[in-house]
Amino acid sequence: MARIPVAQRRRDFIDAAVEVISSHGIDGATTRRIAEQAQANVAMLHYCYDSKEDLFADVYEYVSGKYREVIEGSDPHTTLPGAAQAILRGVMECYIDSRSFTATTFELVSWARRQHGDRGIAVYDQALDSLRKALQEAAAADPVAPEVIDEIAYVLATLADGFGVNWLTYGDTTAAREQMEVNCAVLDSWLTARLAAGPAKPARRKRAARA
Repeated sequence: MARIPVAQRRRDFIDAAVEVISSHGIDGATTRRIAEQAQANVAMLHYCYDSKEDLFADVYEYVSGKYREVIEGSDPHTTLPGAAQAILRGVMECYIDSRSFTATTFELVSWARRQHGDRGIAVYDQALDSLRKALQEAAAADPVAPEVIDEIAYVLATLADGFGVNWLTYGDTTAAREQMEVNCAVLDSWLTARLAAGPAKPARRKRAARA
């Protein structure tokens, strides 16, 4: 039997960890379960990874990479609304393609936040940074204020996250695809109104009442 390269074994363990985390959560993702899912033994897992935390770090990078692929894969020559729509649709498609990926993403973010505090939101921050960059590039021909880019990124994340939770809860593919169109329509309406409004105006300071 041909020997499987370590790099391939690592990928097998990452894929297995995604499946196990989605089914059993972080706490239930034991090395034994992950090894069994990868059709390997625990000794091989420890040969590839010094610790379970090292494996989880690679799973974290895998999740981040999936988001980067969607975000950076948007057409840089499109309009700002076009880029926003493409990114939202791409993330939702990514969720529908794999409930395991969706569940693992939410589980990892929650776990890392509990375990590592502010450092635990790295995946979310990295995705938002990539998102802002893609939106800014799409708006190059017709620039908008940075705060508008931030608002669009926030709305995209909120719509995608809400869709992901709903998809995990019900798992109805037909309904999910209908809800994708609803989300895209909501984004389109909001973007049209927001871009027409221009930059957000700073709030006025209220003068203190005279005695």
